[in-house]
Parts: sequence; structure tokens; C-alpha cells
Amino acid sequence: MRAWLLPEGADGFDKLYMDELPDPEPGPGQILIAPTAWSLNYRDFAVAAGKYFGGPITEPSIPLSDGAGKVVGVGEGVKSVRVGDEVQSTFFQGWHNGPPKFVPALGDGKAPGMLAEKVVLDEHGVVPIARSLTMEQAACLPCAGVTAWNALFEGGNPLKAGDRVLVLGTGGVSLIALKLAKAFGAEVIATSSSDEKLEQVKELGADHVINYKTTPEWGAHVRDNFGGANKIVEVGGTGTLEQSMTACAPLAEIALIGVLADGTPPEPRGLMFTGSSIRGIFVGSARMASDLNTFVDKHHLTFPVGKTFAFEEADKAYAFGWGPESFGKTVISLG
Repeated sequence: MRAWLLPEGADGFDKLYMDELPDPEPGPGQILIAPTAWSLNYRDFAVAAGKYFGGPITEPSIPLSDGAGKVVGVGEGVKSVRVGDEVQSTFFQGWHNGPPKFVPALGDGKAPGMLAEKVVLDEHGVVPIARSLTMEQAACLPCAGVTAWNALFEGGNPLKAGDRVLVLGTGGVSLIALKLAKAFGAEVIATSSSDEKLEQVKELGADHVINYKTTPEWGAHVRDNFGGANKIVEVGGTGTLEQSMTACAPLAEIALIGVLADGTPPEPRGLMFTGSSIRGIFVGSARMASDLNTFVDKHHLTFPVGKTFAFEEADKAYAFGWGPESFGKTVISLG
């Protein structure tokens, strides 16, 4: 089979290379998948740069956590999955339900990744894809989709119809959260530094948009013009957290997801004035992935794919996904 790999000690996605490897075989309790679509996440760039949890890659490793395809083989004792099933990977192979578990995650340089023509996973490390989605759209959900679902609907303060949701930027998590929140009956405010991208966001259903370059105090803008946000999908991290805290409506929740923007951690006393809270999000469980797909089918949702590259162009997909033209999810597909 063909597979893309990152070498030992990789310090950037420019080190990605394609090779031929022996076809894997599923063992007891395992399944063999033939992926036909994959998607990139911000963490994939961190892994390639040697800056993810655990440090640099210590041996050649297949990258990516997110893929979708068909089951082409099953190992001894497998009962929940059959050959021919269309499935997507789960980010954490060992977190099936319940409280967060920090267990190996696909494509982190330590656990196997998805960017290959055949992949062996645990039989409980996949979920059926949503029927309303193409394989390319389904491949966008294992990390970004489940993260967005967790941010909106899990924890002690789940989204309610009529709530106001603030999403930051136009990456995969934010755009998927936008679609989910609108389907649930929420009002959505979106930010970007690009007026062109904000027009695209409005076409996806955003009720209000803010250019954070021309409105640098966007937190106060959300608070003063819209009464604040009840749920904030915070993908920036310390560089944007102070503005997100300012944007809180009373008893709001900030779903802290990303580390995209550098900065000094803000003084937390601002949360005291609104009684708001911050909840850390690290993707989610297989149960969350199943609940997400049930919701997707119930509402007949589809998700925008920013740009698609052929399997042979995975290196070009990385380069595009890292660049300023990226919008939503960058996808790799066998076509």
C-alpha cells in the first residue's frame, strides 16, 4: 500500500514523503479500513513540526487523525463492524464514553495515523458516517467536528435554542460549530480578518460578522451591540481569551479549544462580573462522534470543504492548509 510518512525528528511538513509499505492485517478485535478521504487539522502541523505533546517524532510515522472509508477486513471476534461498512475514525481510540481520557490519539507521532491506503484500527475506534455526508465531508468530523460538538452540547452548560454563539475565525472547528449552532436554533456571530471570508461565512448562515482587524476590541463590540455571547468557541487561546471574556453574556461558557494566537494569559477577574466559566475541550469521545452524526442526519446537514487535493498531492494539501487562503477544512481524497 501507499502511505505518507513523516521522518524521525521532522521539524516541518515539508519533510512529508510518500512510500510503499506492507499491507497491514487486522488482529483480534481490530478492523481493516481502506480510507478514501482525509482532512487536515491544526494539530497535524504541530505534529509535523515536532511541537505536539510528547515532542518530536522518534521514528517514521504516518500522520493525520481524520479519515473516512470502507471496512475491508475484520479480525477475530469483531462483532460491531462488518465488511462494507462506511466509517470514520475516532480521534482517541480508547475514549469511548464518560469523562475525558488522555489516551493515544491517531497520527500524533506515537499512535498510527490515517494517511495511508489501508489502516488497522480497533473495532470501537470508528463510528458509522452520517448518511447525509459525502466521504470527504465525513472525513472532516473526527477531530474538528467532535470538538465543535463537545464545545456546544457537552458539559454542564449545553447550548439552548435561542442562545447566542460566538465563533472565532474561519477554520474547521468554527465553521462546523456555526452550522451545528444554526441547525439547533442559535444566533451566531463570527469573526475574521478578511471581509471576503466574512461574506462566505454569512452565506453559511452567520447572523452577524465582525472583522477583528478593523474592530480590535471585538469583545466589547459583541457585549455592547448584541448583549454578549452565551457560548464562545475559543480557538485562539491566550491571544484572544481576554476579548472572549469581555464578550461573555451573564453565565456564559467559553469553550477553550485552541492555541492559535500567542499572548499573555489574561487576568481572570473579568469572569466574576458575568458569572461565566471556561471549559477545556480536547476533541471528544466516540459517543460524542455518534451523537454528532445522529444530529447531522436529523437535520440533513452538509459541511463546506475548503479545497480538495488528490492523495498524491498530500504535501500540497499541507502547504495550502497552512496558508492564508485556507477556509474551513482542507481535504485529501482518492476521488
